Amino acid sequence: MKIYFAGSIRGGRDDRELYLAMIQELKKYGTVLTEHIGDESLTDKGENRSSQEIFERDMEWVREADVIVAEVTTPSLGVGYEIGQAEAMQKAVLCFYRKLEGKSLSAMIAGNPNVTVQEYSTIEDIKALLETSLNV
Repeated sequence: MKIYFAGSIRGGRDDRELYLAMIQELKKYGTVLTEHIGDESLTDKGENRSSQEIFERDMEWVREADVIVAEVTTPSLGVGYEIGQAEAMQKAVLCFYRKLEGKSLSAMIAGNPNVTVQEYSTIEDIKALLETSLNV
């Protein structure tokens, strides 16, 4: 299975350690095309590539992926765009969201019948939800 993991980069890197833990868990189910999302050297300034290079590479990965898994607690225009593109390509989309004070999940994600949203509190919750959601 090829997995596209989406998490905030330019929208904020507060959850980088969580992204890394999620990526490590996802690797049990297949190849994670976007392992760099958990890289500690990646800041909210993004990668040392042009925006066009990032767009072209990431859209190719979305096309290649069997499933898109997104952590959507930190709002991100890029993650929202990737989810929309994946939906248009009829890809399975699984979003994880933590209820935190001052954060709200977009109605465009929460209300979309083509997107599965799972609320969680801990990485242990994510492990259990992935086992159920990815049918392993």
